[in-house]
Amino acid sequence: MSTDPAQPRILIIRRRYIGDLVLLAPFLRNLRRHWPAGSFTVLVDEGYADILALNPDIDHVLQIPRRPPRRLGRAVALLRVLRSARFTHVFDLDTNDRTAFLSRLTGAPFRASFEPDKHRWRRRLAYTRLSVVTPDEYYAESFIDHTLRLLPFAGVPVATRECRLEPRPEDLRRAAALLPDPRRPRVLLHPGSRSSYRIWPLDRFARVADRLQTEAGAQVLLIGGPAEQALVEGIRASARTPLVVLPPSVDLCTFAACVRQVDLLLCHDSGPMHIAAAVGTRVVALFSSQSKIVWAPAGEGHRVLQAPLPCTGCLWPQECDPGNGYKNYCVRRIGEDEVYSAVCAVLGRE
Repeated sequence: MSTDPAQPRILIIRRRYIGDLVLLAPFLRNLRRHWPAGSFTVLVDEGYADILALNPDIDHVLQIPRRPPRRLGRAVALLRVLRSARFTHVFDLDTNDRTAFLSRLTGAPFRASFEPDKHRWRRRLAYTRLSVVTPDEYYAESFIDHTLRLLPFAGVPVATRECRLEPRPEDLRRAAALLPDPRRPRVLLHPGSRSSYRIWPLDRFARVADRLQTEAGAQVLLIGGPAEQALVEGIRASARTPLVVLPPSVDLCTFAACVRQVDLLLCHDSGPMHIAAAVGTRVVALFSSQSKIVWAPAGEGHRVLQAPLPCTGCLWPQECDPGNGYKNYCVRRIGEDEVYSAVCAVLGRE
């Protein structure tokens, strides 16, 4: 096993979610620039590996078993791999008890993470370097800049903050066969979100889609995964103009290729938002109460819409939870005209 310092074996831990994994791109790009001959492995939860295939700076992906069959046996096998891989560096971007244990298990001489307010003694046993970030500091910078705080501990300069994914040629060909001819500007509409509280009303999406097709000369395409088909069908049924619906079987890599070939993605604060920005497509994103400083799409030319916060005069006081960013209906306070105008502005159809 080589011990050449120019060829380190590096493990990056970020278990989930799609958007978070997309936003690892600048972190990995800086590592690759500093150590072009290094080996870079990302550890994720099972089911989150697909999108990493579009990041050219990743050499290997390991998955934490989350589903049967033989979940226990596969978990034991993973522990053996982590122990025997002889990683030189571990960057834990999750910082919880499980990932702290996995970081320590590797035996890597360099293990870096963030120091939260609780369980500090456990973290100090697991890591050799800790970045202390207060809540005020965390909410004052993007998630990308937050992750980049760990690089100087390893002597890695921050040379870029660009967040890029590269769709593969086979994905681009498959996507091109699904999309209509680009005779008009194409707007891809993805209505899904991990939280039902953060979904804009479907009838408003439908009216915006109608206006884009009848007034702005655009073509609107609908896309959603199998669990989002009720949302897609709700918009299609409410619209007065015909909308192209892409098949629910489209995987993440093909989705990335689809969104690369359209003019704009209209969506919520979501994983698809980050994919679109990373492949170079402009985004109009509807945020609920999540921080748009932390989670705004990377790059230039995007529009993020959010009702003024903190919320005053809540219309759903019995249902919203001000302390939980996933249980607030704030997105419903964004107006239909505001969304239509933002899309037209990004398309240059004002």
